[in-house]
Amino acid sequence: MALPMLLFSLFALITSFLLLITKRNKNNIKSSHLNFPPGPPKLPIVGNLHQLGKLPHRSLSQLSNQHGPVMLLQLGRVPTLVISSPDAARQVLKTLDHEFCTRPSLRGPKRLSYNHLDIAFAPYGVYWRDMKKMCISHVFSAKRVRATCKTRSVEVANMIKSISSSIATNTSSTTTSLGVNLTKELMSLTYRITCRVAFGESSYHYGGTVDGKFEENVYEAMALLGAFAGSDFFPDYCVGRVLDVLKGWNARLENCFRGLDAFYKKIIDRHEAAASMRRSSTLLEEKEEEEDITDVLLRLRKDQSIGGGPGGAAFTDDNIKAIFMNLFVGGMGAPAVTVTWAMAELIRKPEKMKKLQQQIRNCVGNKGKVEEADLDQLHYLKMVTKETLRLHPPEALLVPRESMSHCKINGYDIRPKTRVIVNAWAIGRNPEYWDDPEEFLPERFEDNLIHYKGQHFEFVPFGAGRRICPGMAMGVAMAELALANLLYCFDWELPSEMEEEAINMDETVGLTVHKKYDLRLVPVEYVPP
Repeated sequence: MALPMLLFSLFALITSFLLLITKRNKNNIKSSHLNFPPGPPKLPIVGNLHQLGKLPHRSLSQLSNQHGPVMLLQLGRVPTLVISSPDAARQVLKTLDHEFCTRPSLRGPKRLSYNHLDIAFAPYGVYWRDMKKMCISHVFSAKRVRATCKTRSVEVANMIKSISSSIATNTSSTTTSLGVNLTKELMSLTYRITCRVAFGESSYHYGGTVDGKFEENVYEAMALLGAFAGSDFFPDYCVGRVLDVLKGWNARLENCFRGLDAFYKKIIDRHEAAASMRRSSTLLEEKEEEEDITDVLLRLRKDQSIGGGPGGAAFTDDNIKAIFMNLFVGGMGAPAVTVTWAMAELIRKPEKMKKLQQQIRNCVGNKGKVEEADLDQLHYLKMVTKETLRLHPPEALLVPRESMSHCKINGYDIRPKTRVIVNAWAIGRNPEYWDDPEEFLPERFEDNLIHYKGQHFEFVPFGAGRRICPGMAMGVAMAELALANLLYCFDWELPSEMEEEAINMDETVGLTVHKKYDLRLVPVEYVPP
């Protein structure tokens, strides 16, 4: 019996091997008839990973200049299409959006979003469509943006008071030599606003965060999502998982997840207890526009399904926590980064800063602060915001997409399961579409209908199509209000003995592309006449 069994096993092994070779040869024959996009030569195993460098958006832009705006790389074991021109971006984000609207499953986003229960990283399908519809209707709607106007105004006023206090308490020599750390002020501002919008009040008012670590965990999550994860580039090989373990990436991810999850649970429990108290008392229910986002999500959870239909997915605490992740990790950095870059560009161009300050102060007069109702009248502010987003899109490389079936871009064949990266940074600096693309020139948007809402593919800082950033309106409102008040309430100078040309504009990459070194400027309080 042993010999026939051994012969059968050997026959099965040889047959399997021959079938594998045949299949590979067939794939190679099929591939030989396909017209793939051009790309640089690749190394064994790592492919083109070594060519990404410390600033991938710049490295990929340089490679695209050599190989074309539709370029195919091999990043580890993952075929990756890099899009670097408005025309190609239009095809991916609009014409063939239905083919490229899903997301690859990446280790960090999967864990932090409770197995893709969010809207930013979830794969395309019924669940994502229902979740997006619910969030746009109840979380990121224009009505919600208006309802949170007071929160933004209060927290921006608090930031202005903090800067004014630093002027009063510091010695003149200290203030002049060091200035105010605007980077930290702006990150703190967006954190406080997001907390109050999501939870109803700043987490500091809850008697402290869980282990005092929530804000740190948010920043850690942003760092993890912007870092290299070996398993994302070697998904079918143990080498990726080994790399993540050796770097300590797995442990960092799990510790971060547990910290965030504990805080989210505390928030949900607190809101449920408050809702229970309201129901058992004679107090009237809060009006919908007075609800925070947690209240809204808990109210929607009563439907027990996304979309409210019997066939919808169950809506649980994990769904709510995944939306929290999008709000904080995805939405907190962009407004702060945008204002920081805007102030850095303006301080290097004093005449443009004075032009904007003059418009703001003429419009606002002696009211003492800029209100959101004033923003639509500040046309040069809108130009400055657009120009900042063109030069410094918060996500220089848009969140990766993945092709769902075989299709063609610019005549090139794109296979299913190809990862797709749109280089928004390179597109915004394309000299075929922008005059003097490296220069900060807000005036280029004067009498120009180009905007960032996904209709003009030479300017896609928030993406376009089905996957356009749903929190775009709230983020821009936050950034414009903060920038306008900083320029209304203060004149700004460089720290002593520094020239405009000496300002370091180096970048560093995480989830967003931000200044490598914090921006420090000297505020001089403005007194309206």
